Amino acid sequence: MPDQLALFADAPALPEGLSYATDFIPEAVERDLIAQVAALPLQPFQFGQYEGKRRVASFGWRYDYSERRLASADPIPDWLAPVIKQVEAFGGPQTRIDQVLCTEYEAGTGIGWHRDKPHFGRIFGVSLGSSCRLRFRRQADDGWERRALDVAPRSIYAMAGPSRFEWEHSIPAVDALRYSITLRTLKESDSKSTRGAASEST
Repeated sequence: MPDQLALFADAPALPEGLSYATDFIPEAVERDLIAQVAALPLQPFQFGQYEGKRRVASFGWRYDYSERRLASADPIPDWLAPVIKQVEAFGGPQTRIDQVLCTEYEAGTGIGWHRDKPHFGRIFGVSLGSSCRLRFRRQADDGWERRALDVAPRSIYAMAGPSRFEWEHSIPAVDALRYSITLRTLKESDSKSTRGAASEST
């Protein structure tokens, strides 16, 4: 036991601003969400002239890689309302989800290193179906500083602050079919929320 405690003590800390909670939703809700996402008209992820292996559907807003700007997407469907309410509670007062991305990862599919577009603020991810490894990296003097988080089914992670804007993240190829629901605030909304919270405290 002392050796195990020492191992945990020596483990690198997760990026600042990253929060994570297991069992965010029950199994029955997970099954319903998987069925709803699987029934969407999912399309291969498009970035410019390239096409990703994962299949997605965007709601509220989407990023147009050709125009390099946000564009309106289909309205967020009603069946997402309960999970959005729960995620907003997880995010704290004045958190408002403005964009949702539903993604299907077939076995062998992952996502490369990236940082979400700067138009968005905080990023929340609800993991469904199977686990994945969420990797982080940022440049350091001697190359890359790296961290990783094992993300369980039915869990939630949230990226804010340095974990959102300083670190890149990626997911290596998954071993089994996985779905995710990514929920984003708009950066402008987060800024207004921060200013509002500051004024209330003075």
